[in-house]
Amino acid sequence: MAGRHSRTRRNLSPAGIAATAAVGVALAVGGTVGAVHLTSGTTDSAPVAIDLTPTTAASTPAPSTPAATPSLSASPSASASPSATRSPQAASRAKARTAAPKPSATRTTPKPTVVDSGSCGASFYSDGQLTANGENFNPDALTAAHKTLPFDTKVRVTNPENGKSVTVRINDRGPFIDGRCLDLSRAAFASIASLDVGALTVRYEVLG
Repeated sequence: MAGRHSRTRRNLSPAGIAATAAVGVALAVGGTVGAVHLTSGTTDSAPVAIDLTPTTAASTPAPSTPAATPSLSASPSASASPSATRSPQAASRAKARTAAPKPSATRTTPKPTVVDSGSCGASFYSDGQLTANGENFNPDALTAAHKTLPFDTKVRVTNPENGKSVTVRINDRGPFIDGRCLDLSRAAFASIASLDVGALTVRYEVLG
């Protein structure tokens, strides 16, 4: 009949069904093995990725105590210094001290003794010349001339009218006028009287 087709009905035998099932099993097993093989090959050939990003724990170093810190025990011990304790004798410094006696700054000279005394006339001279003991006469020095007293004898001459006195040293001989026993230098005579007087009676004391 035109326009119609007939369906061919295929009747499979039990042997055909078994063969078809075997082929399906084989295809299933082969596909699984191939898939396993492909998966293992991909795993072996793929490069292993290494994460080089530093972790937070590695970027923050833990504080560590420096081992090179010098120990305090290395400093010299204070017990090695000399002891600061004072000896028992130092306590005597607190005691009151008595001032040592100071030597006297002024020396007391013994008063000369009078070996002879009297009264006589005295004059003065002022001419420049050599004295009897060989010195150059100095009218400004406290010297005098006597007839017999040893040279360098000290004689204290006093004017009784005014109480002035002067001590002279004998270095010459004279005077050679009666009634006079001393001839004073101009300076010695001026210390007890006026030069205008020229001569006067004095009291003398020979000092030993």
